[in-house]
Amino acid sequence: MSQLTISSNLRIMGVINTTPDSFSDGGKFDSAEKAFEHAQQLIADGADILDIGGESTRPGSRQVGLEEELDRTIPLIKSIREISQIPISIDTNKPGVMQSAVAAGASMINSIWALRIDDSLEIAADLGVPVCLMHMQGSPETMQKDPSYQDVVSEVRDFLSQRIEAAVAAGIALENIIIDPGFGFGKTIEHNLLLLKSLARFRELGVAVLAGLSRKSMIGMLLDKPVDQRLYGSLSMAVMAAMLGADILRVHDVAQTVDALTMVKALQQVTL
Repeated sequence: MSQLTISSNLRIMGVINTTPDSFSDGGKFDSAEKAFEHAQQLIADGADILDIGGESTRPGSRQVGLEEELDRTIPLIKSIREISQIPISIDTNKPGVMQSAVAAGASMINSIWALRIDDSLEIAADLGVPVCLMHMQGSPETMQKDPSYQDVVSEVRDFLSQRIEAAVAAGIALENIIIDPGFGFGKTIEHNLLLLKSLARFRELGVAVLAGLSRKSMIGMLLDKPVDQRLYGSLSMAVMAAMLGADILRVHDVAQTVDALTMVKALQQVTL
């Protein structure tokens, strides 16, 4: 473990779910005022990026219509942009939301479908902003019913490699591509742990790697803790992901994550 180091370019992505049914904080920020206050707090806590989502992707979640998702996200993006130039990621799979969000001030697209829905790949290329391509087995409605792989690391890596190729072919610059193994999206606990331990293999693809482990069900299962008692497990996973090669950590608890990483970085700077 002594050889593992945290990148000096590591970025913290703070999560803002403007939905009533997200697995971790559903309903807490489902009004424009509460979401905006939360955004301000995340910025003060040290977030480098804000990730705004208007449609829950928890297991079994339902899809929402275009207008509803726009109503949940666009006013918030505009409000944040009035007070800060912090990079804003729009967590969506609808091309119309992508276009409206970027026009409102978002500077990144986070796609759990890896831009496989409708003409989202072409739209993202035209918008010219960074994109995050995530692996998911199945769909949010079905992904956790019976996830199965022959070799989860190789299969997820191959899928993401193919999506990188598709994105580049569509005109997205390689430096604008981020990949996410999709922890908890069609994976068992063992699958998640194998992917985390193998982050170095994803870095070999030549793009930035995002890890989203915060408050996930695997932490709840391993610790036998409900979602509101997974802070310490989430911090452990965040530190491990950073040490194993993640470039971006997508987290709910920004201030605590920043503190934990600051302590590890301080130790790494000491030479014997």
